Amino acid sequence: MTWSIVARDPETGHFGISVASRFFAVGAAVPHIKGRVGAVATQAFVSPLYGTDGLKLLEEGKSPQEIIETLTARDDGRRQRQFHLIDANGRNAAYTGEICVDWAGHLVDDNVSVAGNMLAGPQVIAETLRVYKQKADEGAPLAERLLAAMDAGEAAGGDKRGKQSAAMVLYRDQDYPWLRINADDHADPLSELRRLYAVAQERFLHVAETMPTRENPHGMIDRRVIDQKIAELEAAREAEGRASASFATPWKPQ
Repeated sequence: MTWSIVARDPETGHFGISVASRFFAVGAAVPHIKGRVGAVATQAFVSPLYGTDGLKLLEEGKSPQEIIETLTARDDGRRQRQFHLIDANGRNAAYTGEICVDWAGHLVDDNVSVAGNMLAGPQVIAETLRVYKQKADEGAPLAERLLAAMDAGEAAGGDKRGKQSAAMVLYRDQDYPWLRINADDHADPLSELRRLYAVAQERFLHVAETMPTRENPHGMIDRRVIDQKIAELEAAREAEGRASASFATPWKPQ
């Protein structure tokens, strides 16, 4: 009852998943990612084990297609499940059970896959993939590619029951997310994701850049660097606001 996109940026190795559904808190069930390992989206009659065990198998070196075969073979509910995944080398695969609620299906391309069920039609995932690839060709950041792709899928019909929740999760090369945002119960969840992403750029993502990593367990602990970046951003926005105001034509009564 969902559609999602799973992607890997081939230049950085970073992973991202975005998902939307007419279902509460879809971000709590669908996306599973581990830095330097891979990303899995599990949906339809969702099995969280496809996500957790899928990541374990990726870490053991199994290919995405081998993981699909392993996880579905042991699951009597596989005919009503759907999942897709990618590994650290960009290998990916997808599975749609034959009794997932129509319309259901998936598309797999280089470093990206899109899958959905209970959709308005195949155009939903086709447009999601098309716009993702277009934005990638334009050099857009991974987050903006995912948001634009999901907007395109929604414009093409999205979940045929309507809207309720959406999520976007981004991992770099660590075991924790670089960014995780959720709109769990919202009239326009994809628009809410865009708003949250804009808010994250005000302070959160500056702080995220300073967090400890495997290579640097101390992180960056000089708060002055963060404060300077935030001040520069605020100054730029104020300047942009003044510039916009100077071009505004005042209204005059007739």
